[in-house]
Amino acid sequence: MSLCHALASGMGGIRTTGDLVARMQLRKMRLPQAKRFVADKLGLSVADLADSTLLRELREELDIGVVTGVATAAKGIEAKARIANLLGVPVRSVDRLRQKAGP
Repeated sequence: MSLCHALASGMGGIRTTGDLVARMQLRKMRLPQAKRFVADKLGLSVADLADSTLLRELREELDIGVVTGVATAAKGIEAKARIANLLGVPVRSVDRLRQKAGP
């Protein structure tokens, strides 16, 4: 787990796509494969994944969370739910919340 945290923060964490890539690594993807997967889902090149200016705008547009608070931006579990939909992967906390909320 500490390796994923180190890689995520090394890629800029939520400032860029480090959190998304780390999430895919936790699903047993190797780093290059995880980067390619996230880049494809976002419609970017792998090199663009570390561009904090580009990703700030894209993260705001997709509403998947940003470092600094934006009044109308998704935070916490809402951002996680959007990330789960974007990447097409289950997120346990989001799934548990949906089960509690019911149909």
